Amino acid sequence: LPQHLASLAATAQEETWQSRQQLQAQRQEMAQLQEELSRARQDGERWAWALQRAQREALEREATRGAEQARQQELIRDMKERLLELLREKDALWQKTEGIDTPMPSSVPRDPGLCARCHKDFRLLSRRYNCSRLCQGKVCHTCSVDMGKHGRCCLICYQQRQPQAT
Repeated sequence: LPQHLASLAATAQEETWQSRQQLQAQRQEMAQLQEELSRARQDGERWAWALQRAQREALEREATRGAEQARQQELIRDMKERLLELLREKDALWQKTEGIDTPMPSSVPRDPGLCARCHKDFRLLSRRYNCSRLCQGKVCHTCSVDMGKHGRCCLICYQQRQPQAT
């Protein structure tokens, strides 16, 4: 019996030692897990702070972009208004200059391949017309006026023949 008790005591002591070893291992593992949890919380806080900063920067960029877009729209509106002013001014100048007498064109153009009025090069798609009035010069479609049965004549001859039309 004493031997049996000694063996039971040794077994109990061995189990106690193993339990202590397991307890110590579990404590170490728990300390490691707590340390990892602490690092994870710190990382979470850093990520939350970085996310807030990124959101704040995105809002600032959006506000800046909105202001820039508004400025560009205002610039476009101003440019359109200026374009309309310039077009009105061009029309007014055209009306003023339309009645001005222009000198008679020379009877023979320098280059038969160019319009006598605007010096545009006659090409395959650019038709030339002989002025059916005074000058007999060769003119393009833009620089001529349709006279019906009489053909086309240059603008200068048309203005000299029909001053009341201008």
